[in-house]
Amino acid sequence: MTIQTIPDYTLIREKLDQATGILNELGVDCWLTFVRETSAVLDPVLPFIYGHDVTWQSAFILTRSGRRIAILGRYDAENVHRLGAYDTVLTYDAAFSAPLHQALAELAPQQIALNYSTNNSHADGLTYGLYLLLHEYLRDTPYPARFTSAEHIVTALRSRKTPAEVERIKAAIDTTFDIYRRAFALIQVGTTERAIGDFMHAEVDARGLETSWERAACPAVNSGPDTPVGHAGPTDMRVAPGHLVHFDFGVKQNEYCSDIQRVAYVLRPGEEAAPEPVQRGFDTVVRAIQAAVAAMKPGVTGREVDAVARKVITDAGYPEFKYATGHHLGRACHDGGGVLGPLWERYGDTPNYPLEVGHVYTVEPGLFVEGYGYMGLEEDVLVTENGTIFLGAPQTELILVR
Repeated sequence: MTIQTIPDYTLIREKLDQATGILNELGVDCWLTFVRETSAVLDPVLPFIYGHDVTWQSAFILTRSGRRIAILGRYDAENVHRLGAYDTVLTYDAAFSAPLHQALAELAPQQIALNYSTNNSHADGLTYGLYLLLHEYLRDTPYPARFTSAEHIVTALRSRKTPAEVERIKAAIDTTFDIYRRAFALIQVGTTERAIGDFMHAEVDARGLETSWERAACPAVNSGPDTPVGHAGPTDMRVAPGHLVHFDFGVKQNEYCSDIQRVAYVLRPGEEAAPEPVQRGFDTVVRAIQAAVAAMKPGVTGREVDAVARKVITDAGYPEFKYATGHHLGRACHDGGGVLGPLWERYGDTPNYPLEVGHVYTVEPGLFVEGYGYMGLEEDVLVTENGTIFLGAPQTELILVR
């Protein structure tokens, strides 16, 4: 179910102001977002700088001097007028290239940052076809030689959360905790993973929300040692005594996401506490999270944070987990930018990105407890000038199901 929302123009204006500062910081004089028929292919940056779909070819040009120029087809232009954030709105009927030439001739930019990137999927919104088309439109000008990647612009814009964005993420986290509380009460011997997942979906639907990622796999519910763990949905596996029951779940609320993992243990007959291997695994994951969060300060790189969490796990005698310790969280669950991860090929240069004030990350180390199941926790945190804080109460005690 897709929830239609009205764009928050105040938030878009805040992000546009932020973009001007980023362009000045990076020394880039012009950033051009070129799109068309966005109901088919949506550039991930468009909700931050415009908030609507377009049908015809359109461009949104921001400069470090503060100029904001929008070029749209005649019948799309009213939305940008209502936004009230672009000082120049150029429209066309037959040929987009004419107002494009007009705008660039006036600006005479020395660099034109475009939305392509090898590292950040959220900064890679310009399709190859549109890139070729832009070259064609500007073939007799000096501008194609001035094209450069907008990767660092988009990364900064998405990653540096404004106070309003942080409040939206916190609200999504609060809702997630409430749904978890209700779901924990449903766990009992014989209940299937699928039944628990269906219950959580019903809770999401009752609130008129969406899941943070693909609904079929959100939540993940993993009961016991034989359930598949990863980016897959619940199965018909039944909860049994001696099982770890692991969840990975989040909601998208007011356009912003949460991403929280929780874990419970189902007591066997006669048990009053979790067995030593289970409790030891839980305590190890909690220590890894706490150590990672303590290491998260502005200027520290993602790979340095990942190494801290990974060392806690491996020093305790467990194999290292085969994924990054954490990722950005925001308008998307995996919000692009840097990762708290190792220097593996699949992460490109993103583990080398430094943490900054306003970044919101997940922290999610995990391990397997032989014979019991997957022990994974995930917390959402905010980087501040004075270190990193939890945006919701972390799980520090193992939930016991009787």
